[in-house]
Amino acid sequence: MAPVVAPREKVADALLRDGVITKEQFERSRQESKQSSCTQTYALVKLGIVPEVELTKYLARSSRMPAVDLSKFEVDPRIIKLIPAELATKHLVLPLKREGRTLTVAVADPTNLGILEDLKFITRYDIFPVLAGEYTLRNVIDKQYDQGDEGMKNLLDEVSGLDDIEVVEDKEEDVSAAALAAAVDDAPVVKLINAILTDAVKRGASDIHFECFEHELRVRYRIDGALQEVMKPPLKLKAALISRFKIMAQLNIAERRVPQDGRIKLKIGNKVIDYRVSTLPTLFGEKVVLRILDKGNLTLDLEKFGIEPSAEKALMEAIMNPYGMVLVTGPTGSGKTTTLYSALSKINNIDVNIMTSEDPVEYNLFGINQVQVRNEIGMTFAAALKAFLRQDPNIIMVGEIRDLETGGIAIKAALTGHLVLSTLHTNSAPETVTRLMDMGLEPFNVASALNLVLAQRLVRRICPKCRRKYTPDDIELGGAKVTPDTRLGELRFTDSALQDAKSRAMPDALPHLEHLSVDTRIGDLPFFKGRGCDDCAGTGLKGRQGLYEVMAMTPELRRCILMNVGAQEIKDAAISEGMLTLRMDGWLKVLKGVTTLEQVIRETAA
Repeated sequence: MAPVVAPREKVADALLRDGVITKEQFERSRQESKQSSCTQTYALVKLGIVPEVELTKYLARSSRMPAVDLSKFEVDPRIIKLIPAELATKHLVLPLKREGRTLTVAVADPTNLGILEDLKFITRYDIFPVLAGEYTLRNVIDKQYDQGDEGMKNLLDEVSGLDDIEVVEDKEEDVSAAALAAAVDDAPVVKLINAILTDAVKRGASDIHFECFEHELRVRYRIDGALQEVMKPPLKLKAALISRFKIMAQLNIAERRVPQDGRIKLKIGNKVIDYRVSTLPTLFGEKVVLRILDKGNLTLDLEKFGIEPSAEKALMEAIMNPYGMVLVTGPTGSGKTTTLYSALSKINNIDVNIMTSEDPVEYNLFGINQVQVRNEIGMTFAAALKAFLRQDPNIIMVGEIRDLETGGIAIKAALTGHLVLSTLHTNSAPETVTRLMDMGLEPFNVASALNLVLAQRLVRRICPKCRRKYTPDDIELGGAKVTPDTRLGELRFTDSALQDAKSRAMPDALPHLEHLSVDTRIGDLPFFKGRGCDDCAGTGLKGRQGLYEVMAMTPELRRCILMNVGAQEIKDAAISEGMLTLRMDGWLKVLKGVTTLEQVIRETAA
């Protein structure tokens, strides 16, 4: 039987125990590892005591793990992005290839089993470890992940010819901030920040994260809901970069102990882009996050977001009512504000007075009176609502109902002839009703005022360039709590609901949807996912898609609310009245070839 390295035993100790190295060689390598701040295994190879090939073979036998020769392996740069650079460098792990739900990862230390669980959590893949020589693995990792400076140079080269970028200052200009801005106007950091701000817009990012760590800086963009590392600027630029962001956002550059919020308005050619800036003191410097508010990318057409025809019809009927309340619910970043803006744009006519209170006002919409909530001076949602009712409004939008006072005034406005639109942070449409009553609102007021509740999530779309058909395994179907023999009727679909699946479906999915019924088996349906291409940066996903749970009030649902029943009873009643839950809507998107089952499972509850 091959010797085994005990889980907590160092590799060098095992080599000494098995007579592979002598005690003298062991001591030499130990001294070298202390002086060079490297592992003893690395020192053994570096000093030439044990050839790396022999050491790797020994470890492969003792750990019963397959080995790989990295010198003969071509690493796919798209796979590299699955594991962050700092994690790969710290734990000496390198992603090599991806097959289905399995990611093959090269490791140097077979006893470090904890990192495999971490990788499974981070990548959301099953990890298959293979052994590689530490010396070679370090070199390959350094080569593959050393893209920070290169990425920054490429980015600077791209924008070197752009002269039409300028910061649009507000008229109430702080003199000291303006003077300081002029003083650093010629600094190289200005060019770098302009490059980052313009590149993020060009790539369609929604947020820019500038993060400070002990030994490095990191810039990441959030694209289609997922963060991607872009570059690592030199650490020596940290103070200058943070100060420049603050100057542009007209923040206090001397204050580094408390969070600050501001805005940057940047004119890029003929286009003006707003950036909402937030700074946060962290252990090694301030983290700066910029939310990009590009009105040119604001889509106010719900059909393009993927709402089903019947759900869209119910929403339109609710907002066309002269009074009542429409609530949109979901977590932060799920597109609630965009849905409300879309609804407002449909009813924004010359003969109505629309007033909104928002925190913050993300987009300026013509014809709508928008108010910025400022809690520090007492301009809360409740205070704004009270003022609105004295301004002869027809339609009121409240950014969020957070407390009983705001909810009470909103309900009162809905019952006295106003259309009220607002948001809540709940997981589903039925739970929104119970949340309102938990706040202290009376069931009879909630039942009378509510017109419709819409819960939503955003999932990533399959890349159209590399979409392909595949058959999911039992494990993947098990995550959705179904089997190949599960029929659509068992998922609570009705034939009328399934008719919607044929609209707005991908062309290659249409032939399979023609005879869709409640008796159709899951195993007989097509599933799609992206193979990974240059267009989607190897992820197989590009763009985002909305999932919608639209609960329109019916006499039966109002009766349930008056009886003060729980969220589950309301949900059951709503489904029987024709509501599609978020998971059911997700299933329709999967059947249409729009998104993957994995995305739906991640974002919705069964």
